Amino acid sequence: MIELREIEAARARIADVAVRTPLVRLHAAEVPDGTEIYLKLEALQPIGSFKIRGAINAVRLAPEDARRGGLVTASAGNMAQGVAWAGREFDLPATIAVPEHAPQAKLSAIERLGGDVVKLPYDEWWQAIVTGSVDGIEGLFVHPVQDEGVMAGNGTIGLEILDDLPDPDAVIIPFGGGGLTVGIASAVKALRPEVRVYTAEPATGAALAAALPAGEPVDVDYAASFVDGSGSRRVLDPMWPRVRELVDGAFAVPIPEAAASVRLLAARAHVVAEGAGALATAAALAGHAGTGKVVCIVSGGNIDPAKLATILQGGDG
Repeated sequence: MIELREIEAARARIADVAVRTPLVRLHAAEVPDGTEIYLKLEALQPIGSFKIRGAINAVRLAPEDARRGGLVTASAGNMAQGVAWAGREFDLPATIAVPEHAPQAKLSAIERLGGDVVKLPYDEWWQAIVTGSVDGIEGLFVHPVQDEGVMAGNGTIGLEILDDLPDPDAVIIPFGGGGLTVGIASAVKALRPEVRVYTAEPATGAALAAALPAGEPVDVDYAASFVDGSGSRRVLDPMWPRVRELVDGAFAVPIPEAAASVRLLAARAHVVAEGAGALATAAALAGHAGTGKVVCIVSGGNIDPAKLATILQGGDG
């Protein structure tokens, strides 16, 4: 668990950059009876994703001599933009390792912010996340998941949720590596321990959904999909104790249901969500979190226009 005081300090530290995003109710016939779904719209951040919170907090916390050689991260695209933004703020080079299947919309955004992109095969990219380094590249590695400053920055979302809705019954969070989950859950559980916290992953890489019943991280089959910001082959070992302590359950979302959620969010809430950003809403619409007030984290909106068009026309991405 991240200490509440660290999350509160992060809120002040990043207030000039990160948007205090709205929490809005989803009005749609598809919402299950007895359930109120609320959307936390992190897609409205300056980089179209929550990742700016953790990236800015971590880099501003780092000693000047540690970041002097530049910034490095491994990311499917959203953390990359956060680190590139921080690099621009401090006039530092930012080198980003991305998986080969990273969408062009995210790669273009990284380049617009001045980041240097290095494409890696998925296995090599995942190894960079496991080891916290990219072979042959020097600089301050801002870990997209395990960095304490990143998780504290992410936790500011939990503070804002409870400011706007003091009595939620459940919060659903898209799960990639666990940094967003641990941050938000730390804040929510510290202030409202009775609130249930769930995660949502694509069924094509539902590592946490497999780990919880097994009682430990296990390897799962992973297949790339349009849900590029969530899902993995295995829960990171250092994150497992943190996640297990805070999470009440994990849901595996079929890719067609994620695509249907993208369509519904666009049609009913006028929100563009990327694949990972639509997972929590898909899980809530399926009734997995039960009844009552359910908060869904719409974590980002960086989706390729062509991919979005395909989904809006009825495709599964």
